[in-house]
Amino acid sequence: MTLWGGRFSGMTDDQMRRFGDSMGFDKRLYAADIRGSMAYAGALARAGLLTAGECGQIIGRLEQVRCEFAKDGFQTRPGDEDIHTAVERRLGELIGPLAGKLHTGRSRNDQVTTDLRLYLLDETAALSVAVRRLQEAIVTKAEAHLDVIMPGYTHLQQAQPVLFSHWLMSFFWKLQRDLERLASVRKHTSVLPLGSGAIAGSPFGVDRRALASELGFEKVTENSMDAVSDRDYVVEFLAWAALLQVHLSDLAEDLIVWSSREFGFVALDDAFSTGSSLMPQKKNPDALELMRGKTGRIVGHLAGLLTVLKGLPSGYNKDLQEDKEALFDTLDTLALELPIAADVMRTLEVDSARMAASLNDAMLATDLADYLVHKGVPFRQAHNVVGHAVLRAEELGASLKDLDLAEYQAVHPAFAQDVYAVFGFRRSVEARDSEGGTAPSAVRAQIERAKALLRLGHETDSPVIEEPE
Repeated sequence: MTLWGGRFSGMTDDQMRRFGDSMGFDKRLYAADIRGSMAYAGALARAGLLTAGECGQIIGRLEQVRCEFAKDGFQTRPGDEDIHTAVERRLGELIGPLAGKLHTGRSRNDQVTTDLRLYLLDETAALSVAVRRLQEAIVTKAEAHLDVIMPGYTHLQQAQPVLFSHWLMSFFWKLQRDLERLASVRKHTSVLPLGSGAIAGSPFGVDRRALASELGFEKVTENSMDAVSDRDYVVEFLAWAALLQVHLSDLAEDLIVWSSREFGFVALDDAFSTGSSLMPQKKNPDALELMRGKTGRIVGHLAGLLTVLKGLPSGYNKDLQEDKEALFDTLDTLALELPIAADVMRTLEVDSARMAASLNDAMLATDLADYLVHKGVPFRQAHNVVGHAVLRAEELGASLKDLDLAEYQAVHPAFAQDVYAVFGFRRSVEARDSEGGTAPSAVRAQIERAKALLRLGHETDSPVIEEPE
């Protein structure tokens, strides 16, 4: 039995029914739907539309339906268009016509977006914990490798020496921004639309603020038309997920490159690698490649929903049903992916000797320019001078460290015997001790700051926006 059949004399086409039904994917909203319905029954009782006994019957049987779903014992029927229809149909089987009173003043339009908001609030709480777990793995790995120096890259060309831990911590801060943005998504999701009806609001005196408080929402929607059509919170979540996924893809790409034989900086644990069906020697970084590959899928979900929403007329439209599969797939992907990313980080093997062997004196060219700055040479001039020195070393087939002092002095008289003290990778790293720099002292300070944020996040059990003093 449909919830809307009285006006129709004919049956819905079978293909149309399959095309329009959403029960196949929105049944996962059952707990949110039943929770919202229980609260709404209480609101109807407070408004004098249900007796205390009727309210108790409805809530008791809704709890029974919830248990049936939880134990995988709920039996769907062909007329179950969506989760709302299914729950109301089953409630009617249990208590008869009284079930019909539950829909007083309520539309599936305000019901579905209430369900979706409740569901998303629960799921994003779990995601914030998963992101913190990845951050913890990064901090632990960084703290264990504070003495490891590696080539830093720009344009995938060797640039300057940095601590391996400094590279790791760069991803901690990307993820921290992701957590802060997630807090904003949750704030915009925590708005109650229930009580808005189909478009015009409720005439039955339902106390929406009491409903919001009972269901854990921070506030109620301001406009009933906007309430039923608003999917900004889904778009914001998908945008958040897309940017998080880009950060995960960036992490994966670095590790894919660095785990290759040409680099050999890191090695993935066997648990997160696969082999080749033809080449016995292969160890492929499949976990990381999938992490990189799923970025297109999640970014695509964002683009798809934005396209659905573009140009919709006011009020609720069936197009909005297209929000759920994109949202659910994104949530499922991240729920599986984030723990794997954390485990990859925890089990990652670091080859510090290989990193050290890859360091090249040319990476200290900036240190040579800094040396001249300390001698009073303007940086722009110093940059040009060192460029000539690099060119001369290449012409002679020598490294900068082995270039004769006479050659240095030929490009600028400020060079003296002490120039050779520049050629130390650890010295170069330690010199960059400004806040946020790659010096061990600066990286330790980053790590301590990160650990404080993680502690605060666990204490509040929510994404942290205000950083600790």
